[in-house]
Amino acid sequence: MNFLSRLLHRPPALDEDQRRRLAAWQALPEPDLGEPLDQARFVVVDVESTGLDIRRDRLIAIGACAVQAGRVALADSFEVILRQEEVSDRDNILVHGIGGQMQRAGLPPAQALLDFLDYLGKSPLVAYHAVFDETMIRRAVRRHLGLVCKRPWLDLAYVMPALLPDRAHSHKALDDWTALFGITNYARHSALADALATAQLLLAALPLAAARKLVDYKALQAQEKAERWLNRAY
Repeated sequence: MNFLSRLLHRPPALDEDQRRRLAAWQALPEPDLGEPLDQARFVVVDVESTGLDIRRDRLIAIGACAVQAGRVALADSFEVILRQEEVSDRDNILVHGIGGQMQRAGLPPAQALLDFLDYLGKSPLVAYHAVFDETMIRRAVRRHLGLVCKRPWLDLAYVMPALLPDRAHSHKALDDWTALFGITNYARHSALADALATAQLLLAALPLAAARKLVDYKALQAQEKAERWLNRAY
């Protein structure tokens, strides 16, 4: 969204219940990022979209599952499809499997995003290549809820090479890391399935982090930042 489009952008017209839900979410306390990793709740996220251009493409689906007290909480998961005014093209549908009928039958975007925020609470987020997921969600939240949604994110695409530097050059994709730890993905490119695989990768990372005395989310964020700096330097 360029400067002119931001200037002309009108806030969405939310109804009274939607405004109440949004205000209730905003009023939630911020998370303690210093809480021990084996006690905290993290929400692991993956998204599906109409393409890979974060400036133009639209959010289609969000899948998420929680890691609570060092375990994947299968009962604590979330999946939603946002209703699309214009269905994505055939090649895109072949990637994620969300067909035209499913896209048209999705929840209204404001409702879908409020449901996601209700599920998330104020828990810190985790993803693989998090910039894409974060940008797609932030753009959709701003467009449909009128909210600038800045949340803490952790990117395992940088954390894993930092924890296992001898694998950094040979392991680039999520599939590389999940194969290393024997993690299976029941439906690759399904948002929920990819979130679940990423959550299991996070579990694999926790004992590696503990061995390096990285005991909380803030410490992992610092490790991610250092790995990003190394990538830029070399």
